[in-house]
Amino acid sequence: MSDLAIAVLFMVVGLTAWAVAAGALRRRLGGGGTDVIIKDTHRGLWYSDGKLERELAAGRYRVPRHVDFGFYRTPQVEVVLVDLRERDLTLKGQEILTADKVAIRVSIIVQFRVVDARAALHVVENYEDRLYSVVQLAARRSLASMNLEDILTNRNRLSEDILADVKEAATAYGVAIGRADVKDLIFPGNLQEIMNRVLAAERMSEAQLVEARTKAEVARIDAVARAEGRKLEAAASAEAREREARSDAAALAIAAEAEAAALATRAGAARAYETHPALLRLEELKALAALAENANARLYVGFDKHALPARD
Repeated sequence: MSDLAIAVLFMVVGLTAWAVAAGALRRRLGGGGTDVIIKDTHRGLWYSDGKLERELAAGRYRVPRHVDFGFYRTPQVEVVLVDLRERDLTLKGQEILTADKVAIRVSIIVQFRVVDARAALHVVENYEDRLYSVVQLAARRSLASMNLEDILTNRNRLSEDILADVKEAATAYGVAIGRADVKDLIFPGNLQEIMNRVLAAERMSEAQLVEARTKAEVARIDAVARAEGRKLEAAASAEAREREARSDAAALAIAAEAEAAALATRAGAARAYETHPALLRLEELKALAALAENANARLYVGFDKHALPARD
């Protein structure tokens, strides 16, 4: 056998032995590694030698041990967890100039959560720091376009401007903004005192206006009640006069009827006396008889009319 053949034979035997040893080593080390448990509130990013291979949902995962013997090595695996729960980010004491050059200090609270774990870690270096900067700049832009009166009378506009400005930008790096609200507004000391006086004056004016409106309403109701009372009183008086007039008319009618009946009776009696004079004489005798029963009565009878005519 030539020297070349012997050299080749030894090389094949060496490579075979090395492959067998490497396989045994791989099998022995294959059971090594650690377990990673991902909760429903998180997502995991699986990196192999620094390269993102997949996104992990909730569950248990086996991360193999990294082995490096120079002639043999396994990939280095890293699992990075990303919290998907809603969180608060607070910007405290941001001093900003308004459109009318008044320096105010504003505190803003932002509620957010990660919706894309891959974008949150890959698009920006630190998504919380980026969100802080974006909200800060949005607040400055919004306040710089508003004067002090606008801020005092329409505080919600500032929150709406910040939310509209930040929401779209945050989507680019996998963050969803729930709400952005102005937590506190702090004004300079002298301005605060002036504002307190203005607010007190406004409250006093509102109270006086309410009182004046109340008095006017009470006066109106009282006037309506008095007018209604006078109306009812006039109606009652007219009705009473009408009833009295009807009663008087009815009494006059009855009296007239009675008098007419009496006249008719007397007229009948007169006709009877005229037809029968003896009846009238009987009535006279009844009257004399009645008077005769009274001892104090004085009767004066004229006999001259019954005297006989004188003779010549």
